[in-house]
Amino acid sequence: MSDEAIPEPDRVEGAPHPRETARVIGQGAAEAAFLDAFTGGRMHHGWLLTGPRGVGKATLAWTIARFLLAQPMGDTGGGLFGDAPPAPDRLDIAPDHPVARRISALSDPGLMMIRRGWDDEKKRLKTVITVDEVRRLRGFFGMSAAEGGRRVVIVDAADEMNASAANALLKLLEEPPANATLLLVSHQPARLLPTIRSRCRELRLSPLSPAAMAEALAAAGQEVPGDPAALAELSGGSVGEAIRLAQLEGLALYAELVTIFSDHPRLDRPRAIRLAESAAGRAAEARFDLTLRLIELMLARLARTGATGTPPPEAAPGEAAMLARLAPGPDAARGWSEAAQILTARARQGRAVNLDPASLILDTVLRMDETAGRLAA
Repeated sequence: MSDEAIPEPDRVEGAPHPRETARVIGQGAAEAAFLDAFTGGRMHHGWLLTGPRGVGKATLAWTIARFLLAQPMGDTGGGLFGDAPPAPDRLDIAPDHPVARRISALSDPGLMMIRRGWDDEKKRLKTVITVDEVRRLRGFFGMSAAEGGRRVVIVDAADEMNASAANALLKLLEEPPANATLLLVSHQPARLLPTIRSRCRELRLSPLSPAAMAEALAAAGQEVPGDPAALAELSGGSVGEAIRLAQLEGLALYAELVTIFSDHPRLDRPRAIRLAESAAGRAAEARFDLTLRLIELMLARLARTGATGTPPPEAAPGEAAMLARLAPGPDAARGWSEAAQILTARARQGRAVNLDPASLILDTVLRMDETAGRLAA
């Protein structure tokens, strides 16, 4: 398969690749922390970019890479009258900057990205980052050392490294090459070796606010379907998840789930059947996965409401009243938490053995209804 035809594991379907995104949105604190380290002479060779999936970690990594490779090396002072140029006050560089054009084309010699490779035998992306991918850095640092200048490595996502790859990367962090910066994107930093985490400085990114979410979706060319606050709430502040919800009409799907349970104990069984059947068939596989994800989210929001005594911000009309009625207190919180563990495990097992999607979803909905009746009694 040609390089152009190989899918990119770090691209969200329907959205620009992070290297094609001009700027980071809603993560000013993380940007400021890196810029402060750079201008203050406290640059670390390893940076760990953490936070929920889809909040801009990869976009920030590519923004940092462009910024670093566009900065002159060594003493930048000595202008016409011996004055140093002003320190940069932002990470963005001009879109027509030569570095920006080269990075967009993946042709900058100072940049290397490490991600899951292509399996020629199985004709699909590998499930992990292997040691062979990390070993490519030997040639990268060897060839670029003679040229001087900065070298930047992006690992996306570092959580996907197998044990051999992680140990190989650890050696680089322990003895980093000169002028090298390693940017590790991590959705679940607890899965990384403690020694890798200890040798990196962490940049923690936060879920996006509704306003930042709307701005990020507009920048990605996505229309906001309905209430931006509801989309931010359902997606957990993740742009990647919000795009998925928008493409699969996730807001309407969650609203349908809320409606089904709003009349408990009078479950609208025909409506539940229609919901289940809408996720059946090969063409509806993505909707099936999303339906299970939203059911899992509803269970978590029920447990949270019972534990805190206050429903979270509404993600669908009437949701707050439904949550408060079905989860009125701590006892209900424990019941919904236990139900979430059981029903989520059952759904994953059914998914793994290819049970009929409609039957699996309908069974899950009916068991949630039984749980609501038992807790009410």
